[in-house]
Amino acid sequence: MTPEIQTFLLAMTPIGELRVSLPAALTIYQLNWRVAYLISVIGNLVPVVFLLLFLEPVSNWLSRRSEICQKFFFWLFARTRKRHSFKMKKYGYPALIAFVAIPLPITGGWTGSIIAFLFKIPLKIAFPLISLGVIIAGAIVLAATQTGIVIEKYFGWQILVGILLVIGFIWIMYNKVKNKKA
Repeated sequence: MTPEIQTFLLAMTPIGELRVSLPAALTIYQLNWRVAYLISVIGNLVPVVFLLLFLEPVSNWLSRRSEICQKFFFWLFARTRKRHSFKMKKYGYPALIAFVAIPLPITGGWTGSIIAFLFKIPLKIAFPLISLGVIIAGAIVLAATQTGIVIEKYFGWQILVGILLVIGFIWIMYNKVKNKKA
């Protein structure tokens, strides 16, 4: 398989998405950053289309097939809507863009599609919002990866690892302080 196809397929994965495909394309496959970015964004958006089109019909079909599935989906959807509907009301559609744009685990196009389904955001609205979020996430991952490549090239991998450890330590301390206040 060519590096471009591998990048495209990596971008389609539910957990990795372009958070995995872009760094792999730039560091392992040595692709041009423009090509890597474009392929990763498109690859990340392909499953979004199918999820937005088929989540509801599949959910309905499963609910009709099994009483256990019906009860589970009803419980899950009602619980999720109840716990998070105030955020959607308060922040509106930009919340979906921001959620998808933050390149962390469990955020991204896949989860954004599920959110759009759960909150009944129509395809013609959800797809552009999720696409914008994916484009922003791609820019963030691209910038972070390119920064890491430059640091590694000019200062060595040890400095890069050290910087990442310091950032991780700061993040952990920030969360501890934030959780104590809450």
